[in-house]
Amino acid sequence: MEPMKNQLWTDKPRNFLGLAINFTRYIITSEKFITRKGFLNIHEDEIMLYRITDKKLALPITQRIFGCGTITLHAKDSDTPTKELKAIRNPRAVLELLDNTIEQARQANYVQGRDMVGALNRDPCGDENECDFE
Repeated sequence: MEPMKNQLWTDKPRNFLGLAINFTRYIITSEKFITRKGFLNIHEDEIMLYRITDKKLALPITQRIFGCGTITLHAKDSDTPTKELKAIRNPRAVLELLDNTIEQARQANYVQGRDMVGALNRDPCGDENECDFE
């Protein structure tokens, strides 16, 4: 397949021997994180980078031996709130790339951290009678 527009990084998950023998591909562009699965029937799942709220890195011993790790992304996305990049090479470099790209995407879309807070987080001082600041 041809490279995508603004593609910054791509990789496949590795097996227990560190080999990329599967039909899943992870792609990071300047605007989206894409998971492409399949051989004949290809399915893609996209998450806009500015909607990612948290990242987590796991380095189990079986993956660390081969220079791999797993990154978990949490996003404000109704379709896919959690996405895992399983057993990818150079996970710390990919995490740093994600940090920089997410920040650029937020600036381009005029989104700040406070804009990503869910509706369940209400202000405890929303009613003037509940809080005294004097």
